[in-house]
Parts: sequence; C-alpha cells; structure tokens
Amino acid sequence: MAQHAPPLSVRPAGPEDHAGIAELTVRVYVDGGLASSDYTTQLADVAGRADRAELLVVSDEDDRIVGSVALVLAGDFGEITTSDDEAAFRMLVVDPAARGRGIGELLVTTCLDRARAAGKRRMVLSTDPRMTTAHRLYHRLGFTRLPERDWSPVPGVDLLAYSCELG
Repeated sequence: MAQHAPPLSVRPAGPEDHAGIAELTVRVYVDGGLASSDYTTQLADVAGRADRAELLVVSDEDDRIVGSVALVLAGDFGEITTSDDEAAFRMLVVDPAARGRGIGELLVTTCLDRARAAGKRRMVLSTDPRMTTAHRLYHRLGFTRLPERDWSPVPGVDLLAYSCELG
C-alpha cells in the first residue's frame, strides 16, 4: 500500500528556522531569476523580518522548511499598506521540489485567516510581473489587481499590487 504524506501544516517560525528560511528565500528569488543578487542581503535577513512581521513556515515530513511567508499586520514592513485596516504579506516562497502540494495556497490562506482574526479588512501585496504562478494562485483565492498601487522600489524593478477584501 502506498504511504501518504502527512497533511502539511503552517506554524510560526522560531529563531532555529531563520537559516532555513534565508536559504530557501534566496534560492527561490535569486537563483530562480526573480530578484537580482543586490536583494540577497534583504532576502537573507530573516531575523530583521522577524522583528517586523509574523514569520510562518511549512515543513515537510523530514522537517525541512518547504515554504515560508512574512505576514505583516502592522508597521512599515508591509510597504504598500495605506491604513490600519490593511495587512500585507511578503516573501512568499515554496521550495521548487515541493511545488504542486498546495503549500503556497496554505500559506496565503493562513495569512488571510490571521489577518481576519486581527480585524483587518483587506490584504494587500506586491509581486513581480514574472511570478505568474503566484498570480494564478492569488486570483483563485479572490485577489484582484490594484494597479493604482503598482510601484518601483528601485529602478528597473516594477511591482504589481493585488488586494483581497477580507469581509
């Protein structure tokens, strides 16, 4: 009989997870051609993110981190939030070897649930135009484009904004 993998679950990340999150985030963004190496320091600064966001992870059956996201319920790390009614998430990553298992969807729906529980009315995010797989996920989960908030953090990097009403 075939062994079924145990159901995946999201948990808050602890300091012991920071190195694994950093490695995965840099590998997905920089090695995956979605960010320049200039962004490596920020992607790898998991401890800095932990002070400004709620870090969530999914681990596989071998306890390797296969997904991570930074949920921002308050503060400037959300970057495109414009009111206290909004939450954001950033640096959503799924290990390429673990794609297709619903890890990204699980992380996003957990962010939506936690933002709702915190009384937020809208989730907003920025995404690179090349992240088409993520865009399909966002559309499926009820996100719509928010073109008036598209922006460029540095010259040559143009980000698309999306939002999801949490009502």
